[in-house]
Amino acid sequence: MANRATREAYGETLAELVGEGLDIVAVDADLAGSTKTSDLGKAYPDRLVDVGIAEQDMIGVSAGLSLTGRIAFTASFAVFGTGRCYDQIRNTVCDSGLNVKVCPTHAGITVGEDGATHQSLEDIGMMRMLPTMRVLVPADYRSAKAAIRIAATTTDGPFYVRMGRHPVPEVYGAGETFGLGRANVLRKGSDVTIAACGVEVAQALAAAGLLAAKGVDAEVIDVFSVKPLDADAILASASKTGHVVTCEEHMVAGGMGSAVAELLAERCPTPMRFVGMRSFGTSAPGDVLLRHFGLDAAGIARQVEAFLA
Repeated sequence: MANRATREAYGETLAELVGEGLDIVAVDADLAGSTKTSDLGKAYPDRLVDVGIAEQDMIGVSAGLSLTGRIAFTASFAVFGTGRCYDQIRNTVCDSGLNVKVCPTHAGITVGEDGATHQSLEDIGMMRMLPTMRVLVPADYRSAKAAIRIAATTTDGPFYVRMGRHPVPEVYGAGETFGLGRANVLRKGSDVTIAACGVEVAQALAAAGLLAAKGVDAEVIDVFSVKPLDADAILASASKTGHVVTCEEHMVAGGMGSAVAELLAERCPTPMRFVGMRSFGTSAPGDVLLRHFGLDAAGIARQVEAFLA
């Protein structure tokens, strides 16, 4: 399969679920072509509501639709679909435990040329701090399809699924299984655990290859479910390797790495290094930005080597 962006899975999977009989409706904020909810609208025009450039209204309308028994999905760019309407997500959706799935696209620095104003780097932290919210961060097209299905079918209540604009390598083959609260160990190793999510999973696997050439045996875990975490998988790996590096296209404060650190601090104190963003992004192609901020395979490998040294 050619490289595909995780957003490519969104509208297509929603249309499949409607075809299977689920009472799903998507609410978009004037970005249906970019978020790919247009794929749902083409197949089922009555299942897509566009509220215009009004993310607060998007959440309010979704909340109302959920109260009629529908499974409501929202769509915007991540920086707007979480930040601009945080109050509505917190107080209307999460405090009431409504069946609303917040599923924005264009997360992280790989939004690219749109620049810092459109590169959401705080969204995982914002969403995982909400008491009733579950958080999934798919690594590729297939895992994004799985994440949307899990959000729609696993349990009622709020979900956050983080998707991106940038095409990413295929990590998973056909037939792979995913679950809420489950991480996938993609590469076994004994010297260091690299726990990654989203676009960083493919980069972490490539970094493990670079490290292997230098005699470092890295274990790579896809933290597909950031909340709830797969505590068993992370604790087992940390206990084995004794060193943990987290990699995410997100601020190091409050994101997946923070969630892993909280777990290890309580149950298995382990030396850690955090690979992620520590500043706002800037405007450049996504691959250039990954390299510039040390989030590509070579950058991860360098930081792992420095950490182990």
